[in-house]
Amino acid sequence: MDSEKKSPIEKLTHPLQSFISQEKSGGIVLGISVILAMVLANSGLSEHYFNFFKHEIGFLFDGKPFLNYSIHHWINDGLMSIFFFVVGLELKREIVGGELSSPRKALLPIAAAIGGMVVPASIYLLLNSSGEVHHGWGIPMATDIAFALGVLFLLGKKVPLSLKIFLTALAIVDDLGAVLVIAFFYTSDISMMSLAIGLSFVLVMYAGNKLGVRSILFYAIFGILGVWTAFLLSGVHATIAAVLAAFTIPADVKIKENKYIQQIQIYLARFKAADPNDKIPTVTDEQLHILEDMKKDTNAAIPPLQRLEHAMHPMVTFLIIPIFALANAGISLDIDVDELFSTNIALGVGLGLLVGKVVGVVGFTLLLVKLKVAPFPEGMNVKNLFGLGLLASIGFTMSLFVTSLAFTHEEYMVQAKVGIFVASIIGGVLGYMLLKKTLK
Repeated sequence: MDSEKKSPIEKLTHPLQSFISQEKSGGIVLGISVILAMVLANSGLSEHYFNFFKHEIGFLFDGKPFLNYSIHHWINDGLMSIFFFVVGLELKREIVGGELSSPRKALLPIAAAIGGMVVPASIYLLLNSSGEVHHGWGIPMATDIAFALGVLFLLGKKVPLSLKIFLTALAIVDDLGAVLVIAFFYTSDISMMSLAIGLSFVLVMYAGNKLGVRSILFYAIFGILGVWTAFLLSGVHATIAAVLAAFTIPADVKIKENKYIQQIQIYLARFKAADPNDKIPTVTDEQLHILEDMKKDTNAAIPPLQRLEHAMHPMVTFLIIPIFALANAGISLDIDVDELFSTNIALGVGLGLLVGKVVGVVGFTLLLVKLKVAPFPEGMNVKNLFGLGLLASIGFTMSLFVTSLAFTHEEYMVQAKVGIFVASIIGGVLGYMLLKKTLK
């Protein structure tokens, strides 16, 4: 019984751990961050808020500045690279053994994701066909997986597992599409030398994978100091480096499941037979060696990819994305309406997300079902498909990120953010209401 008693620190941290473990928590924290950013941007602290992210941080090398960027730039190119690294890990896991591993299972969410990218981009381009405003076509293509799933999980256990899987797979494919769009269309002048160096480090990491290197430290050193730094200097967005690095992480186990079970049973028998140490609250040397062997084999039974994803996911969800939202979601509401609609950016982004996402996701999915290429997942029907389409129109994180790449003009960025916020809020609320009604 004594061993089950919680220590004072465990009693304090248990509510926090319980909150973090809930699927909806990421969306709640992100929502709070967005609200906080809006409050700061429209309070007496607004000037300090906007100026803070303009401060520059960098290194001095031989008296010359090196990697000298604003805090805003470090967040978008540094912290968000960690976010995209985890996205890359999720993508690889789904391709290797998840919902994207079977062509038949993957076909429907892939088609839905493609529709949810093509139609919004087309709507935006129809309204913004030329000039700098044309560059924003990638903004309404994105779905915020944390927010969308957060709203879905607010509905509780009444949501069929098939709907959660479908939306997750759709959002992951959507993330892959966003990565490709950033790679091909939102890069600056490219330094081929730096790019070649970065790709060389990717090859080193890939070779390490094939040679059986499973050390996280090996991949961290070559991934951060090699791939990420080289891509940052190359002009190709550093987040692409993160995804490429993620794809080199080993996804296989060193010890198969049956062999692991046998080994653990042997260790447990040895541990049970070892002389106990009842007098003091420590283990004996013999017990310590057995536990170390168990730990070593347990690590060998978990793919490095899943170990990294599991370890990094809370940091990304509860630290990196909220910091990104604080830095990018704040816009002053003191907006001249004529200035807001001086271009069609807000309209293109808003309609692209709210109308384009729904039409694309629902339309492409129904097309494949009608053609009998792929059936509806069990528990899904046309009504809750519309609900998922509305949730897919929540574009906060990814849409804001693409906005920071698409425009340098502050007025255009504000217009895009207004379109993102309005569409995402309406889409999230309508999606929640429709799904709640259809899942009764």
